[in-house]
Amino acid sequence: MSDSPYTPPRVWTWDSESGGMFANINRPIAGPTHESELPRGEHPLQLHSLATPNGVKVTVLLEELLEIGKDAEYDAYLINIAGGDQFSSGFVDINPNSKIPALLDMSTDPGTRVFESGAILTYLAEKFEAFVPVDLSDRAECYSWLMWNMGSVPFLGGGFGHFYAYAPQKWEYPINRYAMEVKRQLDVLDRNLSERQFLCGDDYNIADMANYAWYGGLVLHNIYDAQEFLDVASYTNVVRWATEIDARPAVQRGLRVNRVWGDEATQVRERHSASDFG
Repeated sequence: MSDSPYTPPRVWTWDSESGGMFANINRPIAGPTHESELPRGEHPLQLHSLATPNGVKVTVLLEELLEIGKDAEYDAYLINIAGGDQFSSGFVDINPNSKIPALLDMSTDPGTRVFESGAILTYLAEKFEAFVPVDLSDRAECYSWLMWNMGSVPFLGGGFGHFYAYAPQKWEYPINRYAMEVKRQLDVLDRNLSERQFLCGDDYNIADMANYAWYGGLVLHNIYDAQEFLDVASYTNVVRWATEIDARPAVQRGLRVNRVWGDEATQVRERHSASDFG
């Protein structure tokens, strides 16, 4: 690939050598590549995930549910996406899109599969009647910010993150295009949080958890090493909001589940009980 003008062919064909550092796991077709059953733990809730921001959304909620006394014990198994675990027959059975996270709830007969992080958050919040507003109008606000996250994050992760941090070369046009959009998103959050403690008002809920996982990670934990480039410190309301959420004990536990990078003391590669946190 080069900076020279690109003329698309009449019919696109897949070049397995393109795609940068993730070329070995990207492909234009779905379905399993190999037969492998998923492990099964003793708890009804079985999570198969990795501590990327989308995975953190779910582990934070599960730990928050446990924190308030809900019977939400769960087994969290690691999906090594670099190794292609997401293309196993067992994982594809619970998520045909082969993306983490995926949840299996064995308290129902038959078991209920839930995939897509926003769907999992909604399912668990409604199942345990927690971290989602009861009032219909308030719930609409919560779901609006949750869906905002689901629609906005691809510009941050697959757009900005890919071209700024992972592409084989740095190209000015896509980096500028996606940096502009991410900064617009941060401004949307910052303006909303200038008048509210949390995204929907005074109460912390699944919309905050979903957005914290990505935008909190951006402003506090320097995902993509882009804090200076995006001048994240200037979004003072986002930083205040993210810092408050970051200090919650359940959030700190959720950040560690299925984590395979950083200090080993922060990693809980599999989680089966509270004792796994040491």
